[in-house]
Amino acid sequence: MSEEHRLQEPRLCANDCGFFGNTATQNLCSKCFRDLKHEQENSSTAKNALKQTLAACVASSSVSSPPPPPPPPADLTSDLKEVNTENPGKRAASEPEEEEEQKPPQDPKRCLTCRRRVGITGFRCRCGFVFCGTHRYAEQHECTFDFKRVGKEKIAKANPIVKAEKLEKI
Repeated sequence: MSEEHRLQEPRLCANDCGFFGNTATQNLCSKCFRDLKHEQENSSTAKNALKQTLAACVASSSVSSPPPPPPPPADLTSDLKEVNTENPGKRAASEPEEEEEQKPPQDPKRCLTCRRRVGITGFRCRCGFVFCGTHRYAEQHECTFDFKRVGKEKIAKANPIVKAEKLEKI
């Protein structure tokens, strides 16, 4: 009985959209599954159109040699890993500034940490992201904002150094 209950527990969508998925729809919610099917249909019709165009070009051309087979699809992640392993020193020296400036894309209606929907009740942190009530504090979401530096600047601005004029000795 507990196994049946465990199988029926709702699972979050595989696309992390916040809705619950279903095993019948590849652990996707209905909207994501519908979008996936639509993309597959569009790509299959595009492939068919490409094949028909190639067939028409081959039939109309006077060259009797068959067209070269298309290159196999390459795994992009393995290519990126190869690039990173070939020149790790150059990449580290040339792009550290870009990595610091790049922020992960975030939906402003969801908490960055737990992906919970927050809507208009979300809390915007000084680091620039939106969080739910649980993760709104800097200690809860590993905030990257430098509160110490900003505090020192604020104190320095509010309390300027006052120097008295030098007195002449009599």
